[in-house]
Amino acid sequence: MTEGTVVETAVDRAEKVSLPVTGMTCAACARTIQVTLEDTRGVRQADVNFATGRATVVFDPSAVNLDGLVGAIRDVGYDVLDEPDTGDEEAVADAQEQAHRAEYRAARRKFLVAVVFALPIMVIGMAHLQVPGVNWVQLALALPVIFYSGAQFYRGAWAAVRHRNADMNTLIAVGTGVAFAYSVVVTVAPGTVMHPVHEGVMSHAPGVYYEVATAIIALVLLGRMLEARARGRTSEAIKRLIHLQPRTALVERGGVEVEIPAREVRRGDVVIVRPGERLPVDGEVIEGASAVDESMLTGESLPVDKAPGSAVYGGSVNSTGGFRFRATRVGRETTLQQIIRLVQEAQASRAPIARLADVISGYFTPIVIAIAILTFVIWFDVMPAGNRFTPALVSFVAVMIIACPCAMGLATPTAILVGTGRGAEKGILIRGGEILERAGHITTVVLDKTGTITSGRPEVTDLVPAPGIVPDDLLALAASAERASEHPLAQAIVRAAGERGIPLRPVSEFRALPGLGISAATSEGRLVIGNQGLMDREGIDTSPLAAEMDRLAQQARTVMWAGMNGRLVGLVGMADTPRPESAGALRRMKAMGLELVMITGDNAATANAIAGQVAPGGGIDRVVAGVLPERKAQEVKALQAEGRVVAMVGDGINDAPALAQADVGIAVGSGTDVAIEAADITLMRNDLNGVAEAIHLSRRTLRVIKQNLFWAFIYNVLGIPIAAGALYPFTGWLLNPMLAAAAMSFSSVSVLANSLRLRRG
Repeated sequence: MTEGTVVETAVDRAEKVSLPVTGMTCAACARTIQVTLEDTRGVRQADVNFATGRATVVFDPSAVNLDGLVGAIRDVGYDVLDEPDTGDEEAVADAQEQAHRAEYRAARRKFLVAVVFALPIMVIGMAHLQVPGVNWVQLALALPVIFYSGAQFYRGAWAAVRHRNADMNTLIAVGTGVAFAYSVVVTVAPGTVMHPVHEGVMSHAPGVYYEVATAIIALVLLGRMLEARARGRTSEAIKRLIHLQPRTALVERGGVEVEIPAREVRRGDVVIVRPGERLPVDGEVIEGASAVDESMLTGESLPVDKAPGSAVYGGSVNSTGGFRFRATRVGRETTLQQIIRLVQEAQASRAPIARLADVISGYFTPIVIAIAILTFVIWFDVMPAGNRFTPALVSFVAVMIIACPCAMGLATPTAILVGTGRGAEKGILIRGGEILERAGHITTVVLDKTGTITSGRPEVTDLVPAPGIVPDDLLALAASAERASEHPLAQAIVRAAGERGIPLRPVSEFRALPGLGISAATSEGRLVIGNQGLMDREGIDTSPLAAEMDRLAQQARTVMWAGMNGRLVGLVGMADTPRPESAGALRRMKAMGLELVMITGDNAATANAIAGQVAPGGGIDRVVAGVLPERKAQEVKALQAEGRVVAMVGDGINDAPALAQADVGIAVGSGTDVAIEAADITLMRNDLNGVAEAIHLSRRTLRVIKQNLFWAFIYNVLGIPIAAGALYPFTGWLLNPMLAAAAMSFSSVSVLANSLRLRRG
């Protein structure tokens, strides 16, 4: 059966279905499918996303069924994936990935065919070879380019005409079609297009324009091939999220521990979790204690201590101890599945930005065709009866040739190719041209705190020894004891001792104390390191350093106490510290007129402390603390509702929904694979300056695209009246189609030269 997941059923019987569509090659394809679906009886709303290859349709099931929707899509030349109704999200993602790869291979094959056959035509045209049969050779070479490589443009143009629309497909089809058709006439019957220069003398055999038609098709196919390659990775984010859920779970049934598929865990089952295992579902701890890495949910690097009564989440990783928990949310109810759903919905609802070239061509193409027809009619009417067809046809072709969309078709892709290439040189990977265009309009940047503004791991920031203790001795004792622990705070202490070259001391009888800390035996006595609860249990008085403890708490430090033989040794302050470049990068973004918002799952005190360090004086406009993944996406959505164009910068799995919801998602290179796959832009270097660089590059590229479109349009506006014969009453001169082609080529060269300016700076 055709895969289509109904995700919502309303009271009025409206259903919402998401269909994976194949065969789309540009944003115009998505628009054609959307218009078709909206015109289908029973459809209330349709949203077709070219980037994700999905059509989201709200429909009345009493008026149209799923097969009817699929049939409407197939009627206009596209297809919908057929998948077994297994409910397996990974199978659907795999099928979409395979379809995208097939589309890319087809685009590459058509491009290679176009290049192989167009290059000889270009050589012949540039060399102006005038040997017998040369036009027939060019015709033979052009046929595969026109009827194989370029067939999709003509189908797209026909689909646009059927829906009373005009787009880039129309421009390409009209331009290449007229150039090819005229050239065929010149090749087969040159006498029909020769016109008298003066009485009794005919003009030379007119030129052919096979190189025009084939070059346009080859260049446009290059852009679409690269676009298809980028789109083929859109399912990776969902697949990586799905892989976070283990395939099996150990549950207790009938007093026996049995291993079952994770999808078969039922609400109320008792699940057993061993050290290092990933939790299969959400639940509540009923026995045992441990520290659980919930960074996939919160983005915070510190594990969370769990004891009976604590909530745990599927996809998180158990660190040290074992425990048992009762399943409370399973299947699609789990937090991980909700994150997956949020990413899918955010991707599906994000409409691609309308290309300026499509907007212009929507008006330009019908006007050009009308002018060309009018030109033919006028010349046919005013010229003498014996000499009316040839000048009318020549003027018609000249108008169509000079209005050929070569420069307009090159305006956007050339700037995008140069812009994305320049970005790659700077370590900024931009996923597709539409992202580059959209990033140029960003007004607000939302930055995740942990791992983005900060380094993402705790570091020792303060050593406060008790009276009579040397700081290095405090660090040596703490690091020696913590060497056997896998806790990130313990690793930070050991790392700090190594950086300072402090030798570690032998310890024995190491014990982890869940929820409290650790204990170990040294040559000097029994050492304990942990929280205030551990000090209270050991009867260690911490009042001598209470003021220091308060000071560090105000600075949002995590504090670990150290005691030996019942006496206080000191305290160690730790924090996730800002990246060295964060302050400068934020100042640069602020100077660009961007609004800055910091968002984090951490508490408000920590968030405000970090904001004060990296942007003193209120450089960060707003701080949002204590948020879960769905709240991050909601915050982004709220900013968008206020009219802002939002970029989300993050690195964690928990950032994936917000990255997908944002107009532009930016992942730092140190981030998780899921964050990088969900993002539109990836910074290969762990440097926030890349955010400002990406936005600056996007703005420059967008400016160049607008300049290209302006000049391409101006050439046509100035050239069309001349081609139509506006100068004939004054000079007796009609524009030869060859000169029209030269003018068109000049406009293309200017567009290319302007785009190449992006390589500088």
